[in-house]
Amino acid sequence: MPAPQLAPINPSVLLWARQDSGWSREEVAKKLAIKVERLQAWESGEKLPTVRQVQNLARFLHRPLSTFFQPAPPVLPPLSAEYRRLPHVAPGEESPLLRLALRQMINRRQAALDLYDELGDAVPVFQGVAHLAETPAAVGQRLRQLLGLGDATQLAWASEYQAWRAWRAAVESKGVLVFQFTKVELEEVRGLSLLDAPLPVVGVNSKERVPEAKAFTLLHEVVHLMLAAGHEELPALKEERSGPQWLDVERFAESAASHALVPEALLQTYAATLASDTASWTLQEVRRLARRFWITPLAMATRLRESGLMSWGRYNAWRSEWQDYVSALPQRSGGFATPAEKTFNRYGRPFVQLVLEAMSVNRITSVDAARYLDLKFQHFDQLKSILSGPAGAGAMNG
Repeated sequence: MPAPQLAPINPSVLLWARQDSGWSREEVAKKLAIKVERLQAWESGEKLPTVRQVQNLARFLHRPLSTFFQPAPPVLPPLSAEYRRLPHVAPGEESPLLRLALRQMINRRQAALDLYDELGDAVPVFQGVAHLAETPAAVGQRLRQLLGLGDATQLAWASEYQAWRAWRAAVESKGVLVFQFTKVELEEVRGLSLLDAPLPVVGVNSKERVPEAKAFTLLHEVVHLMLAAGHEELPALKEERSGPQWLDVERFAESAASHALVPEALLQTYAATLASDTASWTLQEVRRLARRFWITPLAMATRLRESGLMSWGRYNAWRSEWQDYVSALPQRSGGFATPAEKTFNRYGRPFVQLVLEAMSVNRITSVDAARYLDLKFQHFDQLKSILSGPAGAGAMNG
């Protein structure tokens, strides 16, 4: 039997790829079923891996195979120079799965910019701006006006999935890429935004199974984009506010998003028909009101308290009742989605449309398109069918 073919990789590139991906030697060795000492020898240049072993490394670290044969590690800006500050994530200490999601979204945004250039189309410009000196209600109302979704349209939605898809389509129509990222735990991050312009990005964690929560996360992140456009916040690497100061920014974004989802005048009108005073809200009354606007009951209770329609005492008691109610519910299923539906849900209408349009005019090949969309060509017809639907429609419940 011939000896396995060794791959003359650059050990410094392998070391960089592992560290940049956020994995320890022990984690990589365990995943590839090799000894830590062997991986260390590869990284130091004492030994060479086989071609198959390098292929396994490339798959696990999500790097092109050619990367490991480059003369030097790539020089890339830190990921924390791209995304907004996140409450529980220290810049440079992102989990490996979050780092992967960030890299994928950054690369996808750059691909979209390249495709706009190839097609000769103007890149849409996001026009939203906000300042912390404003009231959250004013910012929320301006965001609602920017997105062009009026009261009658919102009140006519028949389900939480229709609401989520409509909010997403409205945001995407204003020059924002909306991606869903996978595998990252909700405890680490529910949503994030890439602050680069033009074509900023909002990322929503697909582990969130509740479409009403996705819609809130989406608008929360758009408020951060508006604040960044108003020079009120910087990428995580440069953001110097203290923890309490940043918490104030987060609360501002949460409140503004709430006002965008639920206009104050409309809330006052509907709330008056359900509860006679601020201390009498029942669990079911808040749920009923939340369904009117397709937001989560907890978000609605918080909004009622902030608007003076629910007392603090009732809010605290209601929240405890709600937590007991939720803990007794069966886990919500995400349902089944085809490969084409998954691609549409994760990448969004603007990116999918760009890729398919570039392919149709021979600016990129079908192989390029399949790589951009991480989708086999056999599923493209269904993807085109999904894309031809109304802007507010989407695949499955994504």
